[in-house]
Amino acid sequence: MRLFVEMRRRGVLKVAIGYLGISWLTLEIGHTLFLIFDLPHAGLQLIFALLVLGFPLALFATWNGWLGAGIAAEPATAPGAGPARHAEGHENAWHAAIFGLLVVVVIAIAIAIRFFGMSTHSHAEAAPAAAGAPPSAEPFAPPPHSVAVLPFVNMSGDPRQDYFSDGLSEELLDSLARIRDLQVAARTSSFTFKGKDSKVSDIAHELNVGAVLEGSVRRDGNHVRITVQLINAVSGFHLWSETYDRDLKSILALQTEIATAVTKALQATLLADAGAIVEPGGTQVPAAFDAYLKGKSLTRLEMSRDTNEGRIAAFEEAIRLDPGYAKAYVGLAIAQTSYANNFATQKDQRARYEKARTAAEVALKLAPELGEVHLAQATVLQNGWLDYARALPEYERAVALSPNDPYVLTHAGWFLTQLGRADAGIAYARRGVEIDQLNGSAYRFLGYTLQAAHRHREAIEAFGRALRLNPSDQSAAASRGLSQIVLGNVDGAIASCELPNLGWSARTCLAIAYDKAHRSREAREQLEAMQREMGDSCDFQMAEIHAQWGDRQSALHWLERAYELSDPGLNSLHTDEFLDPLRQETRFLAIERKLRLPP
Repeated sequence: MRLFVEMRRRGVLKVAIGYLGISWLTLEIGHTLFLIFDLPHAGLQLIFALLVLGFPLALFATWNGWLGAGIAAEPATAPGAGPARHAEGHENAWHAAIFGLLVVVVIAIAIAIRFFGMSTHSHAEAAPAAAGAPPSAEPFAPPPHSVAVLPFVNMSGDPRQDYFSDGLSEELLDSLARIRDLQVAARTSSFTFKGKDSKVSDIAHELNVGAVLEGSVRRDGNHVRITVQLINAVSGFHLWSETYDRDLKSILALQTEIATAVTKALQATLLADAGAIVEPGGTQVPAAFDAYLKGKSLTRLEMSRDTNEGRIAAFEEAIRLDPGYAKAYVGLAIAQTSYANNFATQKDQRARYEKARTAAEVALKLAPELGEVHLAQATVLQNGWLDYARALPEYERAVALSPNDPYVLTHAGWFLTQLGRADAGIAYARRGVEIDQLNGSAYRFLGYTLQAAHRHREAIEAFGRALRLNPSDQSAAASRGLSQIVLGNVDGAIASCELPNLGWSARTCLAIAYDKAHRSREAREQLEAMQREMGDSCDFQMAEIHAQWGDRQSALHWLERAYELSDPGLNSLHTDEFLDPLRQETRFLAIERKLRLPP
């Protein structure tokens, strides 16, 4: 109380209240002026910083009587003289403080307008805006050798031929992406604009590319007419255009021809054998190419048992028509692995992995220079045989050969993080997302990677982005729920995992979350339903659930079964936090040693 009385007597409180009021008024006026003159916010931030700095100085000066006479505490020399002297001092201090504050404010605003106004003006002169753009717009400066391949328009009059025009666009995109000097927007991002009446300039800004390749396809039996044009997205001028009339049997050679013409138009530096770069693993059999494109079109649909079986059938048909079609073997290997991981019972799972390994090995012999061939080999080794020591160099080779393929980057990133190499893994996954910013699957794999690195808040954000791009992505929703459980948000996890069609990941999430919410009966129902649907191919998930239920012995029993059956869930043994209650158990350590994880 003495301090408060003394502050009142010296005029400190009055100056403080006045200072804060004028500071608020100053910031309001400053904000208005900065909007009028279109000045950077950094100037307003400078004024705010000066006002904050001046506040304690004003209070200190008032306390010591430096702002006016008669402020310092002195005893009155005569009865009745003191109060008048102090009151007069208070007024002097108040007036001096107000005047000093106004001087500081005026100087600060003048400096900010002078400095930042000149900076803005100079920047505008150095980088004039593009024609038609407002003077204050930032210039569009995409990477110099960057291109987006839009889905070619199907001019055949038959919507059932969309798979062909889409597939041809994607094959050309893949060919260009293998050229190191080109930065190519990923397929999912480019295909977001399919069927939309978007301006080329808007598409280029969205994808941050300097050129856009668009075209149309008219197919009549085995005859194809393709019209292609390359547009400079900055200037709006055509860089190059061409029309091709070809027989379908030469379609792969045509891809090489177009890719080479595009790179020349972009003035990219190519290797002497550019043709060998853009055309590995293809076919000259029209019907095989057609079947391959059908399989690729199914790959882009929501993952289900039916679409997975359709992919397998299409790639097998392509191989039947052309046994030397390396890319079809890659598609088959990945499709068989996906089916074994997600839908097969244990009885069928091993046979699926065997077929996947055979396909991957044939592809490797036919086209060892193709990055996706090494990805297929790595995927089979990792999931089917838990052979991480052999899978690791295959992933590294895939990235080296296909450094701009988001599918390769995100899968390799997840694998590395599961081995404990989180920094490298996350860097790969983020690079994959950067290349393919509109691909929900890329964000889902980034989420898997962050989850394995125990960065659950970032993982939840990545899964949320995946769901905004693809609201029906049940795997992303269930995985988000698993991260929410780790962070203690049980209600959020239940809301995320209660999906219309429950898969094994959602049932695992609910079995754990319901138990933590003291809904034991519902938790048990989820576990039993998963067992009925998946048989003994969900042994790893059974171990996770029992470990979280506190039943360590049962959890260890299921984990040992998972190892005996080479359950692909063991990929995450090293990083899975749901197994933390078991990590000091002798039986757990024995399994970890048997997996022989690379150092």
